[in-house]
Parts: sequence; C-alpha cells; structure tokens
Amino acid sequence: MEDKRNIQIIEWEHLDKKKFYVFGVAMTMMIRVSVYPFTLIRTRLQVQKGKSLYHGTFDAFIKILRADGVTGLYRGFLVNTFTLISGQCYVTTYELTRKFVADYSQSNTVKSLVAGGSASLVAQSITVPIDVVSQHLMMQRKGEKMGRFQVRGNPEGQGVVAFGQTKDIIRQILRADGLRGFYRGYVASLLTYIPNSAVWWPFYHFYAEQLSSLCPKECPHIVFQAISGPLAAATASILTNPMDVIRTRVQVEGKNSIILTFRQLMAEEGPWGLMKGLSARIISATPSTIVIVVGYESLKKLSLRPELVDSRHCYQRFTDCYKCFYQLQPEMTQRIYDKFVTQLQTSIQEEISEIKAEGNLEAVLNALDAIVEESKDCKEPAWRPSGIPEKDLRGTVVPYFLQQRDALQRRVQKQEAENRQLADAVLAGRRQVEELQLQGQARQQAWKALHREQKELVAVLREPE
Repeated sequence: MEDKRNIQIIEWEHLDKKKFYVFGVAMTMMIRVSVYPFTLIRTRLQVQKGKSLYHGTFDAFIKILRADGVTGLYRGFLVNTFTLISGQCYVTTYELTRKFVADYSQSNTVKSLVAGGSASLVAQSITVPIDVVSQHLMMQRKGEKMGRFQVRGNPEGQGVVAFGQTKDIIRQILRADGLRGFYRGYVASLLTYIPNSAVWWPFYHFYAEQLSSLCPKECPHIVFQAISGPLAAATASILTNPMDVIRTRVQVEGKNSIILTFRQLMAEEGPWGLMKGLSARIISATPSTIVIVVGYESLKKLSLRPELVDSRHCYQRFTDCYKCFYQLQPEMTQRIYDKFVTQLQTSIQEEISEIKAEGNLEAVLNALDAIVEESKDCKEPAWRPSGIPEKDLRGTVVPYFLQQRDALQRRVQKQEAENRQLADAVLAGRRQVEELQLQGQARQQAWKALHREQKELVAVLREPE
C-alpha cells in the first residue's frame, strides 16, 4: 500500500474481492438513486431546442415534479440500474490496469490516466445500449415526446416505471435502426467518457496531494477527499460537457454524424449550446462524487484482506521507529518495508515448501523436541517471533552485532598484546646491536693499537742495518 503523507493508496492486490464487489454494488445503487433525477434533467436540457421547455436546472426540476410527480424524475431508472454491471467492470478494469501500468511507471498520475481511459472504454461498451434505451424513456412526457420514439399511451401512474414501456422502446429501436441502433452514439460516448475518466482521476489525485501539502498533518484524509472529488468532477465536466451534449443528441434524435450534429448545434444555439445542462451535471456530480470518493476509499478499506489490516498497523509502527527517515523519504521507507516483508514471507514459504517436499515431519518434530530438552537448563529465555518485523529484526540483529563487537575487541586486544611483545623484542634486539657495535669499536681500537706497536717493533729491529 502506497502512502503519500497521510493519503493512503490501496491497490487491487490488497483487496478481498468478495467483500469489494458486494459492498460496491450496494454503494453504487445508493449513489444512482440519489443522483438519477439530475441525470434525467441534464439529458432533457441537452436535447431541448434552446429554452423551449425549461429555463434551467431548477425550473426543469419544478416543472417535472409538478407534471409527473416524483416518479417522473425516475423515468427509465430500472433500465438504468443494469449499468451496475458496467460499473463493476469499470472498477475492475481500472484497478487491474493500474496494477499493470505500475510495472512500467510509478507515477500516480500516469497510472490514473491510463487506467481511467481503459476502464471507460470497457464500461461504455456495456453501458451504451442501456443508455440508449433509458434516455428514450427519460424523454417521455405527458401528451408529447422529446425524442424520436414515444411509448403507447400516456406514461402516467404505475406505468411510469413499468417494463412494458421498455419493451415498446426496444421494439421501436429495432424496427427503426436494427441492432446498430443500440450502439448509436458509441463513438461520441467514448469521446465523452474516456477523456472524462482519464481527466478525473489525475485531477482528483492532484487536488488531494496539493491540499495535503497545504493543510496541517492533523487534517483528516476525508477532508481532502470531500474537496478534491468535486473539484475534479467540475473540471472534468467543463472539459467534456460539449461532447456530452453531442452524444445525447446523437442517441436521442437519431443523428448519424458527430460533426453534423456539432454544426447544427452551433448554427441553432451558438457556442453556449455546447454548455447546456452543465449546471445540472455539476450539481449531480458534486454529491455523487463526494459519496463516490469517500465511499470508494472506505469500501477499499473495508475490503482489505485481514492480514493486511494488521500489516497497516505494523507499517505504522515501523514508520514510528524511523520517523525522521520516513519524513524525509516516505517512498523509500515504504519500499524498504515492502522489500523486508517480501523477503521474510519468501523465506518462510521456502522453508515450509522444503519441509513439505521432504515429508520427514516426524524427524523435524523430534529434532524440535530435542532442542526443547536441551534448552531446559538454559537460563536465558528462548527467542520467539513477536509478529512485529522491526522488533524481531532488532532483537535478532543487535545481539549478533554485540557478539561481533566483543569478538573484534578480543582480537584487537590479542593483537595489541602480540604487538607489545614484538615491540619489546625489537627494543631488546636494538640493545644487543648497540652492545655489539660497542664491542666491535673496542676491538677495532685494540687492533689499531696493536698494529702501531708492531710497526714500531719492526722499525726498531731494522735500525742496525
């Protein structure tokens, strides 16, 4: 798990997948129920000609509520719930792609950009047919229609959410366009949601990291999420809303060309037509984004594998032991910790594999019993792993280093004693050399004196001649 200051990034391999999908479906359903009315309003605002029906988000909300009641805000909702499948596919693709990209780049921005775009590509391939049907249901109004198709009879009362209307719309789409009609606007959807997703995730992490650097360390993580999520959603909405308007027009009005739809929209309503429904989109994105980012991160924490919950506490204790180094190099600290834990796990697995491969468990157990018997007379307590890697490491390494220090001290003392003996021997040798030199000098002088006496004697003996 990567930890940038107090922003923890939980990756795919850390999750209990069963919990993740169960909680994820429940959370996604809750979000869709809360924001679907604004999705319906946004779609109608984007399709209407100018301001022929509604003058804005609030006006549309009031008029729909008066005309059709609360159920009118949920037209096509049951069909739209099938996008829960695409939502889980989106999350799975996003997490798996992040894991794959991590082998080539450790940049969180790069991982989010590539993973967000790839996840949207997969999700939209599933979502577009559902969106086409649900959008046509959204366009149904009392006594008139806003899209190409209209269900039989007025959609009132219980019939608003009935599947009979869905069958009617599906038949009309098949009759008019065939199977291709369910993928009308597919390219426009990709051009809308791939950039939207690819932009949202990097901006979300960017805003969160910037807020983390500006706020005090004691500031809780949830504050960064609650602020950075809506900021990223607003940024992505502004950048992708023009293509979203074109996508909705193509799917609802049956257009065949993105370019022609763009030209027609520019001719009828000008550049501001590309920003229709932006306020409704941002309004729906803000609460849903807060729920998504806070709920998604909470979901990932709830779905952590049990062994990793304890690992998080171990890592916290590890960083507490090396607080100064962690503050200077948090990423390096994380890599050192991960490397140590990985090597420890690998070592344990190898030992277990060797025992299993040998299959001689009885001999191993007998050897353990023998060790227990031998240790009965030992006064020092036997070493046992505490379950805290840093504590076990210190408990194992420090005694070893102390033993090495004592051994080195003994060797140094022994060497110093030998050096003293050698120094004494050298000094004794020097004294002997000096004595020998003095003896040699004395003998040389005696020899010279004898040589002079011999010369004098020889000279005396030669005089009579």
